[in-house]
Formats: sequence, structure tokens, C-alpha cells
Amino acid sequence: MEETKKRWISIYVENEIGVLARVSGLFSGKSYNIDSLSVGVTEDPTVSRMTIAVISDNKTFEQIKKQLNRSVEVIKVLDFTDIPIHMKELMFVKVNSCTEKDKAEAFRVAQVYGVTIEDYNKNTILFQCVQSEEKNKKFLKLLSDIFGYRLEVVRGGTVAIEAVSYSDR
Repeated sequence: MEETKKRWISIYVENEIGVLARVSGLFSGKSYNIDSLSVGVTEDPTVSRMTIAVISDNKTFEQIKKQLNRSVEVIKVLDFTDIPIHMKELMFVKVNSCTEKDKAEAFRVAQVYGVTIEDYNKNTILFQCVQSEEKNKKFLKLLSDIFGYRLEVVRGGTVAIEAVSYSDR
């Protein structure tokens, strides 16, 4: 059986009503699960860019790319799976029911992990993490080990772009 792994594609699409629904419908209609999805307008207001992660084998991934390329609204499909890219995921983590000792530990952890404390009050701290998905997972695991069940997590989809420097290739 062929190995499944996480694969990344970036899709330029027409910035029109219903395009996101049609693209995501293409995935669900074929029983492909989207692991991560991020969409935003590009420098051209008529074009949006989607960054999509799926876990699949080579054959399924090739089918996905072919189906996307056949879609009328899709302008360009880029396979980011095996090329050098820069990738970041936005994650917010709220820690509830904090003591003064918890807050001191949270500020130390934020400094070590290079994340920011976006907001806090007497009992709650809000971390903002803009890192790779893997670094965010590790940070979240640490927070879970320290603060346990008091966490509330919100994760945005990952965005990615091709690396530009020769040394990254």
C-alpha cells in the first residue's frame, strides 16, 4: 500500500462568490479530507489564493490536482509538497483560571518559544503564535502539560509561499 503523507497545494482562483464552496465541494464530493485551508485576496483584487493541505497518497493527490485544474474558477495550481517554502500558521491559545505563578510561567514560556502574549487580565492569558504548524503543535503540547484542561485553542489555516533565496533550494 502506498504511503500517505501531508501534501500542500496553492491555488489561484477567481475572487468570486461561491468559489470557495465549489473548491471545497470538489474535495468533499470525492471524500477527500482537507487538513488545512486558508484563503485570501492577492495583490490583484480579482484573484484569491488558497493554501490547502491534504493527507493522501501520490495517486489520490494527482487526481486532486487534475480535478482542480479542470475547474473553471481555478487559474493556477501549485504543488508545494516537495519544494522549499516558507509556511506559517496562526494560532491563539487562551489559558483560563491563571494564578500569579501561572502568569509568570506563561511569560517565561512565551519568551523562550518566541510567541507573544497578545492580551491578559487577572485570570486569563492569550498567546498569539505565528509559527510553523509543527512548532505550534510543540508549543501547544507544552502548554497542555503545564496548564492542562484550562486551554482554549483557535487555529487558522496555514499560508505558504515558495522560497526565494538560492540557499533554500
